[in-house]
Parts: sequence; structure tokens; C-alpha cells
Amino acid sequence: MRRLLIALSASALCLPAATALAQPAPAQVKAMKAELAAAVASPLRDKDRARDQYRRPAETLTFFQVAPDMKVGEYAPGGEWYSRMLGLYLGGRGKLVGLYFDPTSGQFNEKSQAGIRAGAAKYPADVAAATGLPAERFAAMTLEKLPDSEKGTFDRILVMRMMHNLMRWNIADREIKAMRDLLKPDGMIGIEQHRARPDAPFSYADGSKGYLREADVIKFMEVNGFTFVGKSEANANRRDPANWPGGVWTLPPSLDGASEADKVRLQAIGESDRMTLLFRKRK
Repeated sequence: MRRLLIALSASALCLPAATALAQPAPAQVKAMKAELAAAVASPLRDKDRARDQYRRPAETLTFFQVAPDMKVGEYAPGGEWYSRMLGLYLGGRGKLVGLYFDPTSGQFNEKSQAGIRAGAAKYPADVAAATGLPAERFAAMTLEKLPDSEKGTFDRILVMRMMHNLMRWNIADREIKAMRDLLKPDGMIGIEQHRARPDAPFSYADGSKGYLREADVIKFMEVNGFTFVGKSEANANRRDPANWPGGVWTLPPSLDGASEADKVRLQAIGESDRMTLLFRKRK
């Protein structure tokens, strides 16, 4: 938590007063911390807990100011690691919604489109099975033809390690704009993303290797109707040189192409260096 507080202080110093990260009331913070700690510590997460040291869910969600009574969208849930914890945290008083790619974006073939729709259809049951809560507590949808009833209703949307795919597939603009439509006027997007070095060539930091430059992500979000609120170093890993020829997938958990000897060295480095950024919907 000290790491998070340092990050918050640093970001407040480097940002204009209008974009400094507003803090919830002390009583609200105390309640949030207690419920979040209970969700993180739940025995239902025992199989997921090994990655907490790399993904730091408590620090990350605290920085994103995710409260247990909020409506939160998780974009591209994938393996549902975060979904299982968010379900425990939000399932009692809030609402967790899985947000899936627009299958008609032009990137996906017929089989992939069917897979996207099937993933959204089974998402509530998946999270219910992991949390022991009723499936009615959860929802999911694709970003194709957003229902008017959903627009302007989300407090937070989380985009976890997915911006590189949106960039390399050339669908980032339309997906982020759809998420912006879903957010309340003061809603925020939290982004966790593999971080390239600031001087990395664009050919390496265009998403094809999994890494993006932090400044590029901030500028992209600002162009698409968001104000940069702040950053946290909760998910930083300075042992990652972020220059792997095979991209981020060289590191755990993928360890693509690694020999048994290399796996020991790569496990010691850990998962990727990641930026953790927060943006507010701009009027």
C-alpha cells in the first residue's frame, strides 16, 4: 500500500489541480478497504492467488477507486482472473458486467465472432460458479449496438492488459468510444498495460510485441475524450527490460519458446512491467 500512496502523491504533484486524483471520504475508504481485502483473501481465490504478487489487485482497484456498490465493466475478460475477484467484491452490492469485443468490427472471422458471443453468453454463469453468488448478480454484452438503457450507467470500466491488441488490430478507436458511451458523465476507465521503454521504437511499441509506450496510451485516451487523472506504479517491474524479440509472451505466465533453463531465469524476472493509468470521461 505504501507503494500505491507514493504513486498517488507523485501523480498529484505532476498534474494540474483540475486533474489531481480526488480521494473518497475516510469512512468510505475504510469500508472499501475492508470489503476489498475480504475479496482478495477469499479462499475461493486460492487457485488464482499465486499471481497476486504480479497483478496486485488490491492496490490496483484501490487506485482505480472501485467501490463495492459500483457498476463496473471488465473489458475483454479473457481467462476471467480479474472477473473472479471482482465478482466477489462487487457481487453483493454492485454490478459486474463483462464487456466483449464488437464482433462486427472487421477483425474477427465468423468462428471468432461466434466465440465472442458465446463468451458473453456464459460469462454470468462463469462468475457465479466462481463466487457462489447468483448469476443474476452479473451480466455481459458485446460492444455491438449498445442498448440505450446501458449508456451512461457505468461507474468504472477496466481494460486490463488489452490495449496492445486493440492497437495492433486497429479497433482501438471504436472500442474505446463505445466504452466512453457506457460511462456516466464522471465515470472513469482504468488501464493496466504492458509498458515499453519511453525510447522504444514504434516498430516495437505498436502492440505487436504486447508492449505500448505510456505516453502514447495517454495521448490516445486524451484524443478520444478522456482526461488523464493519474498513474500508479503498483504493477511496475523494473527487472523487465521490455525488449524481448518474442515480445511480452517470453515472460511468465506464457514463457513462449523458453527452454527449461531459461524458464528459471525468466521466472526470477517475473511478469511484465506494466503501466497503471486512470482516465476520466471528459464532457
